[in-house]
Amino acid sequence: MVTSLLAWIILFSPLVACAIITLFFLRSKTSSAIVAIVGILISFACCVSLFTQMVYIPTSLASGHSIVEFQQSFSWIRFESLNIDFGILVNPLAIMMLMVVTGVGSAIFIYSKGYMADDPSMPRFFAYLSLFAFSMIGIVLSNNFIQLFIFWELVGLSSYLLIGFWYEKPSAANAGVKAFMVNRFADFGFLCGILLLWSISDVGNGRSFLFTDLAAVVPQLDSHLLMIAALLIFCGVVGKSAQVPLHVWLADAMEGPTPVSALIHAATMVAAGIYLLARTFFLFEPLTTVLTVIAYVGAITAFMAATLAIVENDIKRILAYSTLSQLGLMVMALGLAGPLQGMYHLTTHAFFKALLFLGAGSVIYALHHEQNIWKMQGLLKRMPITGWTFLVGTLALCGIFPLSGFWSKDEILALAAEHNTVLYVMGTLTSALTAFYMGRLFWTAFWGKSSSGNADHGHSAHESPAVMTIPLIFLAILSVIGGFIGIPHFLYPDAVHPELNISVAVLSSVVAILGLALSYFIYSKRPDRDPLETKLGILYPVLKNKYYFDAVYGWYVDHVQQRVAMIFEWFEEIFITRFGVHGATGVAKASGNVLRRLQTGLVQFYALVFVLGVIILILIMVKW
Repeated sequence: MVTSLLAWIILFSPLVACAIITLFFLRSKTSSAIVAIVGILISFACCVSLFTQMVYIPTSLASGHSIVEFQQSFSWIRFESLNIDFGILVNPLAIMMLMVVTGVGSAIFIYSKGYMADDPSMPRFFAYLSLFAFSMIGIVLSNNFIQLFIFWELVGLSSYLLIGFWYEKPSAANAGVKAFMVNRFADFGFLCGILLLWSISDVGNGRSFLFTDLAAVVPQLDSHLLMIAALLIFCGVVGKSAQVPLHVWLADAMEGPTPVSALIHAATMVAAGIYLLARTFFLFEPLTTVLTVIAYVGAITAFMAATLAIVENDIKRILAYSTLSQLGLMVMALGLAGPLQGMYHLTTHAFFKALLFLGAGSVIYALHHEQNIWKMQGLLKRMPITGWTFLVGTLALCGIFPLSGFWSKDEILALAAEHNTVLYVMGTLTSALTAFYMGRLFWTAFWGKSSSGNADHGHSAHESPAVMTIPLIFLAILSVIGGFIGIPHFLYPDAVHPELNISVAVLSSVVAILGLALSYFIYSKRPDRDPLETKLGILYPVLKNKYYFDAVYGWYVDHVQQRVAMIFEWFEEIFITRFGVHGATGVAKASGNVLRRLQTGLVQFYALVFVLGVIILILIMVKW
């Protein structure tokens, strides 16, 4: 009963906060912020309580089981053979993901109070943020595909509202629409996969959407249909976690407020795809072909996004491409049948990526919304807390020993080295590029002599208020110790946990150090322009134009999709509107006009019609 109550409180606390803000505090900045922060902190406190129960209390049992699983469902939809429940599934995987969502989310919520203090729409922001947290928690706790899909779409809606939060800016409005439309395309495949899986799951006990029921019947399903269903479900992951070729929305999502970027990249939207793969891994595990596709999609995404980051000048977009790259590594790990490694890296990545985004937000706040790294210099001296915590996040992302990123990333590389040499090489090259572009960012923006910050406006950089720097310190501590807190053993206690591969660890560390060193030699003296513009030659414009994905999609929309739409519009106008709707109404109107003229109101006319009718009937009868 206690576990059940805690789980439901975790789920609905942010929703209650959203409702309270919407109904009562849309005109109060302080009250709306307090309500939202209290809502997410209640969820976090309940998560900590659940974590304590599921780790420490069961260890004293004689059975020796240290982790338990809990499921509770309520009847929701019943229609002939269609049975859908609304329920929760609490297990180690869900608990760890909840700790990430609510723990990192709490830091971001508190930080937002300072970052959004001057925004008149701050109450609306916190209402959306609470809805976002509720939607993500719903994905984590769902025990069936339909419920998960509903929360999946709510996450998409929330991201649309927050990415386009400053909708007065055309770029922000367009970015929100772009994210929404790309994910709708992917989610259509996801929904088709769910329905196909449900249709083939009837093997004796009736069809079901429950994860536990499906896991039990997967070995009995037709392998070809199961493969199609798995690939369609993976479409949802490709959209939500921004994998090639549906990665194009994530960089544009930086148009939203920076706390939104941190929440999307660290704890919510893009993490949902990785969690879905891990949550439903029972579908993918027997399908080696599907796993191979997943692994290569992840590896290509990781390497490609890293190459894009080395020529980007916007501090938030550099971090966005970094997220794309790290998500690719996680997907690659799951494709290599390593859900443990993928979720381990997702967890540690949440710590240092939230830290980096909030650090970037602190810089943007101090420089009055300047985001170009070439208009920043010497920020480490002017903003010491932001600068040093940003350095911690940078080193963790690069995989420098003994920070959290070192442990989780190296487990993925060790897995790749064991199973696929090509993927291992791609992963290692991605690590090298990661160290280079993060070094480029740090040396350019934070290193060197202190400048006036935003030279265009003459503002001086200054340290952010405590409400923003305290979350940075908290996340920096997690980025340091995250690799030592036993995350893999908690997630999968019965799995065989690999030992540290010394050769892989040494090589990845050397590669990371070389990447940082190369970036130092190129950027530490703060050149006036990026030397890569000349060093990369014809490759530079290719990277600056993001491999022309947006150009190709734009051409397709303008010249194919719109022309097909015009054909259907013409068909609708001619055959449906004119001949269909207008044609039917025209016939009815003409008939009505004829019949109306017969209603003269003259008795003599009616008598004449009556006599003529009788005569016609007599003639017909005589002839018959």
